[in-house]
Amino acid sequence: MDTIIDNLSARLAHRLRFERDSRGWSLADLAERSGVSKATISKIERAEVSPTAVVLVRLASAFDLTLAGLMLRAESQGGRLSRAAEQPVWRDPETGYLRRQVFVRPDHPVEIIRLEMPAKRRVTLPTSSYARIRQALWVLSGALVIIEGGERHELGTGDCLGFGAPAEVTFANESNAPCTYVVALARS
Repeated sequence: MDTIIDNLSARLAHRLRFERDSRGWSLADLAERSGVSKATISKIERAEVSPTAVVLVRLASAFDLTLAGLMLRAESQGGRLSRAAEQPVWRDPETGYLRRQVFVRPDHPVEIIRLEMPAKRRVTLPTSSYARIRQALWVLSGALVIIEGGERHELGTGDCLGFGAPAEVTFANESNAPCTYVVALARS
């Protein structure tokens, strides 16, 4: 699995550089628009470090993309069949959560992502990451707390939550066991 994660990190690095270059932006331009330091962006683009989810959201927002949109561009392989061994996997270096892109196609409005949130970990994503998507989250195992625009939802195994209007969202595993969940996402 580490090879798959390394491959995705390299594709993300290439995609971020491509997005920046295609806009004619310098590192300073992207740093100013995203609030991420030039040094960090440079290291990410050279695949020397793996960005956290929060940093990826900031960079995606600077490009007027959602996190899902940026990942789609980096991960896209185009086929209708998504073989488990070929599904891109990325680990957030800050929280350790694992993101597996189960299904994604540029010409299809639905995306499926499987995530594993370690015990006692949380990640907060800004409103901008939900600007052009609708999503539902289904807990496969464990417990997950979702704080969406200040509203707290406690989910257990089998529970499903449809997200409302775009808002800041915190995904928190407050338990002592990992939580596995699926996000079904539709781009609008």
